[in-house]
Amino acid sequence: QVQLVESGGGLVQAGGSLRLSCAASGPTFSRYPMGWFRQAPGKEREFVAAISWSGSSTYYSDSVKGRFTLSRDNAKNTVYLQMNSLKPEDTAVYYCAAGNSATSAQAMGVMSPRRVPYWGQGTQVTVSS
Repeated sequence: QVQLVESGGGLVQAGGSLRLSCAASGPTFSRYPMGWFRQAPGKEREFVAAISWSGSSTYYSDSVKGRFTLSRDNAKNTVYLQMNSLKPEDTAVYYCAAGNSATSAQAMGVMSPRRVPYWGQGTQVTVSS
Protein backbone atom coordinates (compact mmCIF):
# COMPACT_ATOMS: atom_id res chain seq x y z
CA GLN A 1 0.00 0.00 0.00
CA VAL A 2 1.26 3.48 -0.88
CA GLN A 3 0.43 6.55 1.20
CA LEU A 4 1.06 10.03 -0.16
CA VAL A 5 1.35 13.30 1.77
CA GLU A 6 1.58 16.62 -0.08
CA SER A 7 3.04 19.86 1.20
CA GLY A 8 4.12 23.24 -0.11
CA GLY A 9 0.87 24.78 -1.25
CA GLY A 10 -0.09 28.34 -0.42
CA LEU A 11 -0.94 31.79 -1.72
CA VAL A 12 1.30 33.45 -4.29
CA GLN A 13 1.03 36.39 -6.65
CA ALA A 14 0.85 35.89 -10.39
CA GLY A 15 4.31 35.39 -11.82
CA GLY A 16 5.58 33.84 -8.61
CA SER A 17 6.78 30.35 -7.81
CA LEU A 18 5.92 27.48 -5.48
CA ARG A 19 7.37 24.04 -4.96
CA LEU A 20 5.10 21.20 -4.01
CA SER A 21 6.43 18.07 -2.37
CA CYS A 22 4.89 14.65 -2.08
CA ALA A 23 6.30 12.22 0.45
CA ALA A 24 5.42 8.60 -0.16
CA SER A 25 5.46 5.66 2.19
CA GLY A 26 5.69 2.06 1.08
CA PRO A 27 8.50 -0.20 0.00
CA THR A 28 7.75 -0.02 -3.72
CA PHE A 29 7.70 3.76 -4.26
CA SER A 30 10.79 3.73 -6.42
CA ARG A 31 9.17 1.25 -8.82
CA TYR A 32 6.04 3.29 -9.54
CA PRO A 33 5.38 6.28 -11.78
CA MET A 34 4.25 9.39 -9.92
CA GLY A 35 2.25 12.38 -10.95
CA TRP A 36 0.26 15.47 -10.06
CA PHE A 37 -3.31 16.33 -10.87
CA ARG A 38 -5.31 19.41 -9.95
CA GLN A 39 -8.92 20.30 -9.44
CA ALA A 40 -10.34 23.81 -9.55
CA PRO A 41 -13.75 24.64 -8.05
CA GLY A 42 -16.54 23.38 -10.26
CA LYS A 43 -14.17 21.59 -12.59
CA GLU A 44 -13.07 18.02 -13.07
CA ARG A 45 -9.75 16.76 -11.83
CA GLU A 46 -7.13 17.16 -14.56
CA PHE A 47 -3.67 15.86 -15.29
CA VAL A 48 -0.72 18.17 -14.63
CA ALA A 49 2.47 16.12 -14.85
CA ALA A 50 3.88 12.61 -14.46
CA ILE A 51 7.32 11.07 -14.06
CA SER A 52 8.56 7.55 -14.69
CA TRP A 53 9.84 5.38 -11.86
CA SER A 54 13.44 6.12 -12.78
CA GLY A 55 12.87 9.83 -13.32
CA SER A 56 14.17 9.61 -16.87
CA SER A 57 10.85 10.51 -18.51
CA THR A 58 8.44 13.30 -17.70
CA TYR A 59 5.14 14.33 -19.20
CA TYR A 60 3.24 17.58 -18.84
CA SER A 61 -0.10 18.99 -19.78
CA ASP A 62 0.04 21.70 -22.43
CA SER A 63 -1.18 24.26 -19.90
CA VAL A 64 1.89 23.89 -17.66
CA LYS A 65 4.58 22.81 -20.11
CA GLY A 66 7.59 25.11 -19.89
CA ARG A 67 6.53 26.49 -16.50
CA PHE A 68 6.36 23.42 -14.23
CA THR A 69 9.10 20.88 -13.61
CA LEU A 70 8.54 17.48 -12.02
CA SER A 71 11.37 15.55 -10.39
CA ARG A 72 11.78 12.72 -7.92
CA ASP A 73 14.29 11.56 -5.34
CA ASN A 74 13.82 7.84 -4.83
CA ALA A 75 16.28 7.82 -1.93
CA LYS A 76 13.91 10.19 -0.09
CA ASN A 77 10.68 8.69 -1.44
CA THR A 78 9.69 12.17 -2.56
CA VAL A 79 8.55 13.87 -5.75
CA TYR A 80 8.74 17.60 -6.32
CA LEU A 81 6.68 19.88 -8.55
CA GLN A 82 8.44 23.18 -9.17
CA MET A 83 5.89 25.70 -10.40
CA ASN A 84 7.15 28.92 -11.97
CA SER A 85 5.43 31.82 -13.71
CA LEU A 86 2.22 30.97 -11.93
CA LYS A 87 -1.06 32.27 -13.32
CA PRO A 88 -4.43 32.80 -11.63
CA GLU A 89 -5.79 29.90 -13.70
CA ASP A 90 -3.35 27.60 -11.91
CA THR A 91 -5.42 28.04 -8.75
CA ALA A 92 -6.64 24.62 -7.66
CA VAL A 93 -6.21 21.83 -5.17
CA TYR A 94 -3.18 19.84 -6.28
CA TYR A 95 -3.17 16.10 -5.72
CA CYS A 96 -0.17 13.81 -5.72
CA ALA A 97 -0.80 10.50 -7.47
CA ALA A 98 0.99 7.20 -7.75
CA GLY A 99 0.65 4.52 -10.35
CA ASN A 100 1.41 0.86 -9.91
CA SER A 101 3.15 -1.91 -11.79
CA ALA A 102 0.44 -1.81 -14.46
CA THR A 103 0.63 1.97 -15.01
CA SER A 104 3.13 3.99 -16.98
CA ALA A 105 3.90 7.66 -16.51
CA GLN A 106 2.79 8.31 -20.08
CA ALA A 107 -0.51 6.55 -19.40
CA MET A 108 -1.14 8.76 -16.37
CA GLY A 109 -1.36 11.65 -18.77
CA VAL A 110 -4.28 10.21 -20.71
CA MET A 111 -6.07 7.87 -18.33
CA SER A 112 -9.17 8.81 -16.41
CA PRO A 113 -8.28 10.03 -12.90
CA ARG A 114 -10.67 7.37 -11.61
CA ARG A 115 -8.15 4.77 -12.69
CA VAL A 116 -5.25 6.24 -10.73
CA PRO A 117 -4.50 3.76 -7.93
CA TYR A 118 -3.22 6.06 -5.18
CA TRP A 119 -3.95 9.65 -4.15
CA GLY A 120 -2.77 12.12 -1.58
CA GLN A 121 -5.15 14.35 0.36
CA GLY A 122 -4.40 17.44 -1.74
CA THR A 123 -2.83 20.84 -1.12
CA GLN A 124 -4.34 24.21 -2.03
CA VAL A 125 -2.53 26.51 -4.44
CA THR A 126 -3.97 29.99 -4.87
CA VAL A 127 -2.53 32.47 -7.36
CA SER A 128 -3.70 36.05 -7.01
CA SER A 129 -3.80 38.47 -9.92
